[in-house]
Amino acid sequence: MLKIGEFIYPWGSGHYSRMMRLNTVLGYHIKEKFEVHFSSKDHVYQKLLEKFPNHKDHIHEILMPTPIDGKFGPSISLSLLNLLLPVSKNPSLVKQVTSYLRQEGKLYDDEKFDLVINDGDMGSNVIAKNRQVPSLFITNQFRPKLYKSRSYFYPALVFVSKQIAKASRILVADSPPPYTMCEHNLNFTEDVKEKVTYVGHFTSVNIEKKQTSDLEKLIENSEFGYWMRTGNKSTNDGTGQRYERVFHQDEMKNEKRIISHAKNDSTIDSVLGKDGKKYTVSSALEKKIDWIQIDIGFLSEQEKETVLNLSKYAVVNGSHTVMGEILGGKAKPIIGIPIYDEHTNNIKWAEEKNLGVLAVKTKQVIESISKIKDNYSKFEENLADFSKNFVPNGAENTAKIAAETLEEKK
Repeated sequence: MLKIGEFIYPWGSGHYSRMMRLNTVLGYHIKEKFEVHFSSKDHVYQKLLEKFPNHKDHIHEILMPTPIDGKFGPSISLSLLNLLLPVSKNPSLVKQVTSYLRQEGKLYDDEKFDLVINDGDMGSNVIAKNRQVPSLFITNQFRPKLYKSRSYFYPALVFVSKQIAKASRILVADSPPPYTMCEHNLNFTEDVKEKVTYVGHFTSVNIEKKQTSDLEKLIENSEFGYWMRTGNKSTNDGTGQRYERVFHQDEMKNEKRIISHAKNDSTIDSVLGKDGKKYTVSSALEKKIDWIQIDIGFLSEQEKETVLNLSKYAVVNGSHTVMGEILGGKAKPIIGIPIYDEHTNNIKWAEEKNLGVLAVKTKQVIESISKIKDNYSKFEENLADFSKNFVPNGAENTAKIAAETLEEKK
């Protein structure tokens, strides 16, 4: 039986989402019998245990080093301090790296992988190369463009890109140029370009049609914006705080919005009426409440599809996976409020192509809503062209490459 190792970086949710979509199609392309071993930590490790309860022996907790959480995303100062000193119960980064590479190396030796697929985990590339195991590295970053305030990160970027380059193949989860949304986060060096394949976004999902929910019924015939909170806790909370500052502005008194919190917590679900009172979704529907804001902990795939189809625009933090779903899959303009440079690069690219607007300050968010509404037909025209050239089947293309790689190994 073939063995495939999947190493999923646990910072944010995009790495996990891509790999789960890949796993739904791997069996269609790899004809021999195979088993998959997953490795990650924290919330991704827990999600894997919940998703595969009958295969817990194939799920491995590997303590991959991640940045230290701050108030608004990763804390630069604490993460730098953690290089040599323990911070927030995290051993020094030097110790973390040594320990995690040792853990992964042991897993390689125990399982004897025929192929590894690494989404964001560059350390696994190094081990795979040393053990002559073919490796596929899925990414939307190589050497991100830095802004002046972050120029001191350049040596670290060079180091990271060198580890990425050790993969057998680099698979970019984006459309080929000139429609590559993460273009400013790539900047491939000449020596790796022959390894690079643009496989497309991992957005193709077959949604089983179920009974229309009360939320879907409530938002019918409404014009609203879709405000997404995504990522790990600090990124999610930081995004939410930025949103709340916007909602308290006078210009937002009549601007309908739906906020998805990306938290599996039904107590978040509520509807704020224009009368200032809060309702449950069901009671708001029953009483035909004229609503202004709907907060939802976690949208089902069907509800998310409905919300995106009906929304006028979407507000995001610049996550690559999310932007792909909205700009390419739904052809909706975005307002991007970035948390860190990777987000800024994605949003700036979208702004350059007139697919959305970058907004850093509260006032800019308000102005962006007006700009999109006032120029909606122009945004629609640009989005139609982008969507037409959007490649959504990254999971299928990656599965084909995985099958080809295993065949070549024979």
